[in-house]
Amino acid sequence: MSFTSSVQSAGSGKVSQKYVRKNISFASCLTTLVLAVATSLAAQQPTRPPAAGDKNVTPEQVNEANIQLMRQDIRAQRKKIVAANMPLTEDEATKFWPLYDRYIGETIKVNDARFALIKEYAQNYSNITDAQADSFIKRWIQFDADNTQLRLKYIPEFEKVISHKKTAMFFQIDRRLSMMIELQLASEVPLVKP
Repeated sequence: MSFTSSVQSAGSGKVSQKYVRKNISFASCLTTLVLAVATSLAAQQPTRPPAAGDKNVTPEQVNEANIQLMRQDIRAQRKKIVAANMPLTEDEATKFWPLYDRYIGETIKVNDARFALIKEYAQNYSNITDAQADSFIKRWIQFDADNTQLRLKYIPEFEKVISHKKTAMFFQIDRRLSMMIELQLASEVPLVKP
């Protein structure tokens, strides 16, 4: 069953072309985002060598810079997906986007800590102790709780600038994007060896 026919069967039998286009747009943007994450995470070598004058730059520093650029690109793609799928009036948009930027700013802080944990894990996973394994998984799961608390904090803020239904829609889109990125990220982290 195709995406369009499954949408039609889920509704009253008629689906507007606009709705189908938006969902196809969401699916294609999401696919692009996931491919960008997969490609960036799979790359073992830096995308550009250090400049000739950067003799003291280590491969780790270049990798770190490339990862930060990738994260910026993901945020830009994420914003495009939200923009393509949120039906905002001009008045709503002028209030929504500054709030969105604040929300993403706080999300970045949580993701910075998650990224630091992944780097710590990468340095230790081949000979991880029981205590380190316990600490890793508890902190990893805490990030999920932190993201949930952040969303709960921002729901009333978004409801002040857009309707409750549009707020719900935004957090559905946000959560879907987060889950796709999280799935890709988790698939790249090697499992603990028992």
